[in-house]
Amino acid sequence: MEREEALDSIRANVENENLIKHMLAAEAIMRALAGRFGEDEEEWGLAGLLHDIDVELTENDMNSHSKLGADLARELGASEAVVHAILAHNQRHGAPLDTKLDKALFCTDPLTGLIVAAALVRPDKKLAGLEVSSIAKRFREKSFAAGANREQIARCLDIGLELDEFIGLGLEAMKAIAAELGL
Repeated sequence: MEREEALDSIRANVENENLIKHMLAAEAIMRALAGRFGEDEEEWGLAGLLHDIDVELTENDMNSHSKLGADLARELGASEAVVHAILAHNQRHGAPLDTKLDKALFCTDPLTGLIVAAALVRPDKKLAGLEVSSIAKRFREKSFAAGANREQIARCLDIGLELDEFIGLGLEAMKAIAAELGL
């Protein structure tokens, strides 16, 4: 499966540009995690890129979300590991987080929102000057970016990363594609 094919499918199925940016951010973080762990960066990147391809198609129905996404990823030729990670990132289906890939996608998904929110409260609304300490401080503020599930982000411990290390890796990955993210 080629990244461009996945991106074409996303553009055909997703109208919301912010959702597309979220998937691009998840892809960047997943690639960085794969590099850190000596895993397949293409495969992990595709899991991040495709994980929410079905959000609009399922009309945000969390009982359907990720089931259709997993099927779409399979039809596009994604590996079964990617398909399972996409299904498992929505805990409503009860698919276990078995592999490091599954666990990485699960904790990466909400991290993108926390980082974006931390950038958007800055005067310049950019990632460039954002620091890990600022995001970690915001992490402790439960009302800040309330949709970014802190318990889910903290599951980075399940892949062997401390919270600050995970936030730093995610921030650097997103800074590398800041232009694409508009941040």
